[in-house]
Amino acid sequence: MSNSQPADTLKKSLPQHTKIFIGLAVGIVLGLLCNALFADAAWFDKLLRNVIAPFGQIFMRLIFMAVIPLIFSALVLGVAELGDVRQLGRVGMRTLLFTIVLTTISVIIGLTLVNIVKPGVGLEGPDRDALMSTITVSAKATIEKAAQAKSVVQTILDLIPKNPLSDATHAFDDNYTGGGILALMFFSLFVGIALAMVRSQRTIVFEQCLQGLYDVVMKIIGIAMKMAPYGVAALVMVVAARLGLNIIVLLGKFVLVVLVGLLIQMLIVYSIVLKYAVGVSPWKFLKNIQEVIITAFSTSSSNVTLPVSLRVTEHNLKVPRNITNFVLTLGSTANQNGTALYEGVVVLFLAQFFGVELGITQQITVVLASILAGIGTAGVPGGSLPVIVLVLQSVGVPGEAIGVIFGVDRILDMSRTVLNVTGDITVAMFIAKSEGAELKL
Repeated sequence: MSNSQPADTLKKSLPQHTKIFIGLAVGIVLGLLCNALFADAAWFDKLLRNVIAPFGQIFMRLIFMAVIPLIFSALVLGVAELGDVRQLGRVGMRTLLFTIVLTTISVIIGLTLVNIVKPGVGLEGPDRDALMSTITVSAKATIEKAAQAKSVVQTILDLIPKNPLSDATHAFDDNYTGGGILALMFFSLFVGIALAMVRSQRTIVFEQCLQGLYDVVMKIIGIAMKMAPYGVAALVMVVAARLGLNIIVLLGKFVLVVLVGLLIQMLIVYSIVLKYAVGVSPWKFLKNIQEVIITAFSTSSSNVTLPVSLRVTEHNLKVPRNITNFVLTLGSTANQNGTALYEGVVVLFLAQFFGVELGITQQITVVLASILAGIGTAGVPGGSLPVIVLVLQSVGVPGEAIGVIFGVDRILDMSRTVLNVTGDITVAMFIAKSEGAELKL
């Protein structure tokens, strides 16, 4: 008994983000080892598909099942708790403008790096043939999905839901043509505004019911997060086992440009905002959101990471709950800095790869399209790929080209999701400071 007690104490003392990080590291190491030893083994492919991948998906689904009630309750409460409709308008406008500024900077960083490094130039012979061979059925499916894209007018109309329940039900359905999660957010905003304007005994009861829903959903997510270290290990192991290192080496310059761009935005741009506009230490900020970063990297989903972001931002960073709920819930879909940067880099890289020369006008088109896409791309794994196809086609690059980067998209999806959620929290810190909140790190 005396020998087991210290081990039990150590296990209990490990913080959640450390456990998740250990799971992440174990998954990567096991995945790379299995790729090197069993890549061509039929039994291992079955093990991945039928055991390891489903285990990781169980963890994801436990979180996903709580996202819709969380978004509704958090956004309604966040808006209602702002109280003054004028304050809501002020906070909303500041959030939108600051999001556009950060997204524009991220896209410009990405395009500048591509123009300097030119990662798509010089890939010839066997390397080019190997990448061309990756254009598969998956690429065709993405192109078909992009072909179903709606007009700008229809997209705007779909933000106003005819049936909020239908949009909530189909929010994560890839084939759904309605407004989806953005329409649900629009409905939630209006419910919150109405709740703030109509104060009576009955609406107070309704608000208390929403608070109860929010508390229950957060408890469900807390239970699900207990299996996060194991779910994360399974998710990352599948990626590492299927990807290996070969494809990363082949697309090394492209991967490097994306990662360097993401790091510049995260470590320099966000740090400047935090230090000079918010007045907090960037290092302490990153230290306090470790759990958010690890969860975002392992799940590749801003929506799945949202519950962790809400809890960490409110408890660790002391951002007022009304600001946290409002900004982060919107940001999980509407503030995708990393996605916008990635989309711009992919378009220019593939244009270089296929020898399509893009002039300044076309590059400006890429910038604008990437900014808009970064604000409206779904916060789920792979949500940006159909948008990239549309941008490619708009500048004369064949949509099938998207298949070239499929091999490394997942690892870069994981990386850009980290920037997305860190950007959400940075915006929340900025908005809280501008509203007079005392933030000390």
